[in-house]
Amino acid sequence: MAKYIPNKDLEDLKPRVANVIHKSLGYSDTSLVTVIMNSITSRHDKKRMTDKLIPLLDIERGSKLADRIQDLVIHYNKNAQSKVGNKRSAEDSEDEQKKKLKEEQAQFITGIRPAMPRPAAQLPSNILALQSKIASVMSKFPPPKVAVTDKPAPLILDSEGRTVDVTGKEVQLTHVLPTLKANIRAQKREVLSQHIREKSEDTVESKFFDNRIATKAAVRSKRALKFHEPGKFQQLADRMRMKAQLEKLQNEISQIARRTGISSAAKLAKLESKQKEDLDEVPEMEWWDSVIINDSTYDKIQDENCLHLIKKSAITHLVEHPIQMKPPSDPLKPVFMPLFLTKQERKKLRRQNRREAWKEEQEKIRLGLIPPPEPKLRISNLMRVLGTEAVQDPTKMEAHVRAQMAKRQKAHEEANASRKLTAEQKRDKTVRKLKEDTSTGVHVAVFRVDDLSSVTKKYKIETNAKQLFMTGSVIMFQDCNVVVVEGGPKQMKKYKRLMLHRIKWEEDIVKSKNSAEVPNKCCLVWEGLVKQRNFGEIKLKACATEKLAREQLRKHGVEHYWDLAFSKSVLDLPDDK
Repeated sequence: MAKYIPNKDLEDLKPRVANVIHKSLGYSDTSLVTVIMNSITSRHDKKRMTDKLIPLLDIERGSKLADRIQDLVIHYNKNAQSKVGNKRSAEDSEDEQKKKLKEEQAQFITGIRPAMPRPAAQLPSNILALQSKIASVMSKFPPPKVAVTDKPAPLILDSEGRTVDVTGKEVQLTHVLPTLKANIRAQKREVLSQHIREKSEDTVESKFFDNRIATKAAVRSKRALKFHEPGKFQQLADRMRMKAQLEKLQNEISQIARRTGISSAAKLAKLESKQKEDLDEVPEMEWWDSVIINDSTYDKIQDENCLHLIKKSAITHLVEHPIQMKPPSDPLKPVFMPLFLTKQERKKLRRQNRREAWKEEQEKIRLGLIPPPEPKLRISNLMRVLGTEAVQDPTKMEAHVRAQMAKRQKAHEEANASRKLTAEQKRDKTVRKLKEDTSTGVHVAVFRVDDLSSVTKKYKIETNAKQLFMTGSVIMFQDCNVVVVEGGPKQMKKYKRLMLHRIKWEEDIVKSKNSAEVPNKCCLVWEGLVKQRNFGEIKLKACATEKLAREQLRKHGVEHYWDLAFSKSVLDLPDDK
């Protein structure tokens, strides 16, 4: 029902719609007629018209009525079209008659007759004279030439290859510009190269221009293939194999020397000799004396006439006091000792605070800011507070007192629940207690364990460090296992107790360097304070050689921890024999 119906036809269609409703339902309804006419005006289809009718009728009757209305509208449109067609045919016949009459008039004027010509004897004399006059005028003008456009004009070339027309005149053809990017770039390159050639030809010679110097074109040369000399990679492989064999041999030698203790003792001896040499060395002139003495040694100072060697300009009546610097471990803010109260003092302070709060509440009640509280009833003071009311209906009063007691108990529990920390808050509180401020300094402890093959003890070392939020590293190497931990003072106190007391190291029996069975032990090698942390989360690392073990700590810039622990293990060797 998408065809538009004018208002004049809608007025004609309205009684027919009312008749269809009466035949379908058995009664007339103006509301149905209004809804259907609005739907026809809005050009609704059958489905939308049925949806409009469902609120007034049921689905089945609404669908049937929509079908009949649709048939009515289609039939009405066909009748209207047939009427319009008949009217148009009548109008067309009238137009044809008028057109035929005009053609006859034109034939009469021009003398052109498409039908059978009448004989000249039948024509009037004035018409014959007019025709002869028109023919004499038309004979003076030649008929126009009609160009044939069905075929393209032929291409004519002269002896030089130029395009010419039929008369031999040169014709300029229209150039088609390229549209592809590749063609446009090629055209630009051609124009640019031509411009460069013209410029090079028109170059004006000057005193600064030398034709003997050849200019190189800005063209990228192709990369040629470069072949390696035969046997190059074979030589590299031989060198790598020799290097690997040499490292293997050095490791074997170091293992044998380590078992005997020769290498460590030799290293310690060299280290001790260097330290002794440094301590015994005395400079010829101390730096503080070189400021006021004009000599490089103390030899001439022994004489009595040595005043000329002293710089008098360097000695003044002023005394230089060096600026006193704060150590980095001191806190930036002053730390005050907290005030601790005795038990009686804490009770007295609490009593005074409660008394002040009670007085403030009484003042608010007296001023009418808050209502007075209900009397605090209990079973013990029931008779004393209520009096005659409790005697008249004791059961009711008891229930009232118990309800008040339950209300107070509930309020107390809710207050406790509101103050109770959640699981996440408890975890944060624990972490806050364990973590310490290490901005002013980090406490470090280095432990050495003879044997760390026990899985349980390794788990305790790693887990406790993580639980205390400490950083560090565990280096495992044969009979010298080094444990380095970093943290605050409280954390370090707990971890030292773990390593030195809580873990029972003596339960494990290990073999010493002289093949004797001795109990395992853990000792504190060094503890102190450093400026910042050098490690991340604690990790266990097993090393096959002494070099690798030292390299692990060297990555963090603390290889001296390994030197200290390993040197003490070597020095403890005579005690194990």
